[in-house]
Amino acid sequence: MSFQSIVHLSLDSPIQAICVLGTEICLDLHGQPRCAPRECDSFTITGSLGVLTNVHNAVPIKTTEEAATTRWPLSGPMDVLVKMVSPSTAPSEDKVLVSYYEPDKEVPVSIAVLYLTGIEISLDVDIYRSGQVEMRSDKQAKKKWVWGSSGWGAILLVNCNPASVGQLTDKKKTTKPDIKSLSQMTLSVQGPSCTLKKHRLVLHTSREESEKARVYWPQNSSSIFELVLGPGQHTYTLAPLEDHLKKTFYIEAMEFPSADFSGLISYSVSLVDESQDPLIPEALVYKDTVVFRVAPCIFTPSTQMPLEVYICRELQLRGFVNTVMELSKKSNSQVASVYEDPNRLGRWLQDEMAFCYTQAPHKTIPLVLDTPRVTKIEDLPMKYSLSSDVGYIIQGIKDYRVASMDSIGNLMVSPPVTVQGKEYPLGRILIGSSFYPSEEGRNMSKTLQDFLHAQQVQAPVELFSDWLMVGHIDEFMCFVPIDERSEGEKGFRLLLASPSSCYKLFEEKKKAGYGHMLLFEEVKVDQLLSNGREARTIDQLLADENMRNQNDYVEKCINLNRDILKRELGLVEKDIIHIPQLFCLEQLTHISSNQQTEKRFARPYFPNMLQMIVMGKNLGIPKPFGPHIKGNCCLEEKVCHLLEPLGFKCTFINDFDCYLTDVGDFRACANVRRVPFAFKWWRMMP
Repeated sequence: MSFQSIVHLSLDSPIQAICVLGTEICLDLHGQPRCAPRECDSFTITGSLGVLTNVHNAVPIKTTEEAATTRWPLSGPMDVLVKMVSPSTAPSEDKVLVSYYEPDKEVPVSIAVLYLTGIEISLDVDIYRSGQVEMRSDKQAKKKWVWGSSGWGAILLVNCNPASVGQLTDKKKTTKPDIKSLSQMTLSVQGPSCTLKKHRLVLHTSREESEKARVYWPQNSSSIFELVLGPGQHTYTLAPLEDHLKKTFYIEAMEFPSADFSGLISYSVSLVDESQDPLIPEALVYKDTVVFRVAPCIFTPSTQMPLEVYICRELQLRGFVNTVMELSKKSNSQVASVYEDPNRLGRWLQDEMAFCYTQAPHKTIPLVLDTPRVTKIEDLPMKYSLSSDVGYIIQGIKDYRVASMDSIGNLMVSPPVTVQGKEYPLGRILIGSSFYPSEEGRNMSKTLQDFLHAQQVQAPVELFSDWLMVGHIDEFMCFVPIDERSEGEKGFRLLLASPSSCYKLFEEKKKAGYGHMLLFEEVKVDQLLSNGREARTIDQLLADENMRNQNDYVEKCINLNRDILKRELGLVEKDIIHIPQLFCLEQLTHISSNQQTEKRFARPYFPNMLQMIVMGKNLGIPKPFGPHIKGNCCLEEKVCHLLEPLGFKCTFINDFDCYLTDVGDFRACANVRRVPFAFKWWRMMP
């Protein structure tokens, strides 16, 4: 008895064949030797209860009397197909009868018999993304992965637990306390044991794909799992088959999609017929395949509500820490303060790493994506404060300079937008670059850019940021959430730095008779000196043509990005709020003298109000130390006038020592883990 896709019937003796559920057997009625008697011109076909028969590409013959079964012509090509609906309990327990008829005869002159043994071999996964394995799923559908609300295909989560990295390099068995986080794949085999034992069952993937994921098989002890597929092992032969087998495998991906990895991984189970003759090779008789897609790494915008706030307590951050803790209480988020940092690496907390998440139908995992300028997270005190359910991965970069655009800090995510009918339900990643090649140009590393593009779900947009000192786009823009109260509202506002808005404000105050009021009046002289600043009146600022020319240049750079943002995010003017902010041009800092050039880069003249901490409707804004008019800072008053009508509560944080010194802007000393999007990434169309 053998597996056959085409069966040649015989009138001399019954034919035996095996039919795998989900496949069809084609009956050959015209081959050699010819089964049908030459004097016959038609046939009928019937099957037992567990057999379905079908005839294609033929027209039924009209008979003088109504026949019990349909009669088909023998002339011309046709497809006579047979399939089984359930596995057999014994060999050859189902059958098909083909009866041949002479012209104008109602009684068959010959009958050919086909005995069938049905077996089930099925590899099943959560193809419809319900969180449950779909048993006996569509064999053709599960070989594909389709995006969209009507799509299908199983999903793998990346193992983001740093403790498990490399733990299986020298051993084949392990304990997996987080086994419920893994995606499941179920193998079902059913049929007569005497038939199954004559064949071999192999689970396999390609050599390349075996390097991207691990497949575990639980042993008799529920806490012990055998690694059956993974790096260096792309095939696994199961023990001799019995009459019934149902095993669940657990799978975890080892890396996110990248330029060299599409994110798709397929697994197959193959039934192999081993010949008794050593000179005859084994033959593949059946294969079932499933396809997984590795879940992407998803970034959250500042418009999502905060869950946890991580703060660096080092150096002069006393006022900042206390204010952020108070804002956290108001927004009902948890404060996870970082330990004191003697190495002063915490001042780059936000530039070093980003909170993201990855998601499958059965689980959502928050994680830290680290682009290390320090070696790894062990070198940061933050490791002591990460919640137990937060994962961690490293995405290497090539440039380890502190003032580099080659870091996760040079990345922002927009809220969900629709652009010319194209929906981006998870927003779009925004990254800064130089836009054009030059000897002094700085860009985010291609490795990191390729990684962001490979995630597919947050189509990146490139902005021009090389004109800035640090080069990060958060120096001139920020998103804040608003309530969607009317049709056409996007649910957010884009805040843009605006030198012209600042000059307009100062000119208004000058005309009102306040030109003598001082910027930085509240700041100590030694603090001003350490930051390269001095107290200046509104009149002096307005009369400084060199500074005005510098801010004209900055305005051009911001307007270029403003046009890109309007086009790529589908924004209109009412979606943008212009925040008064001045800049000045200076040489790069944090580089050696032999690397220094004549080119000047923009940095905020007073503390950058765009680098605010967004905690829902509570905003922690750097205190600008603007001119005080009637007891109030006119810059703070202007920002409140712009934002408070939208429901925001503005808190201005006094930490001037974080302004331009080597500590960095204070917002870089904090990082926020936010609520994931409600929208499921697999439902979108990239």
